Amino acid sequence: MKKRIFCEDKYEAQKLSSLIYVKEDKEMFITGILEVIDNEMIVSLKDKSAHSILLKDRCEAESFADFIQSVIEKNHKITNTIVSENAVEITKE
Repeated sequence: MKKRIFCEDKYEAQKLSSLIYVKEDKEMFITGILEVIDNEMIVSLKDKSAHSILLKDRCEAESFADFIQSVIEKNHKITNTIVSENAVEITKE
């Protein structure tokens, strides 16, 4: 399943991509979604830190939260991410 997520800008898209998928280890750093505030998503990482990701709007934030939840619950795995300007195309299986 593929999903294209639009971020606020290119920097946020690159940050999102780096947090959700590491090609060498085939693992995800995000362990949970702490909160969605308008277009901002606060995520917790494996190292117990929290980070903010700015998406295009609240709809994109909620869409990403729904899409990534099955990966957080370990029902699916991220297999690839592609960054194109302010968008991240995420593939999960």
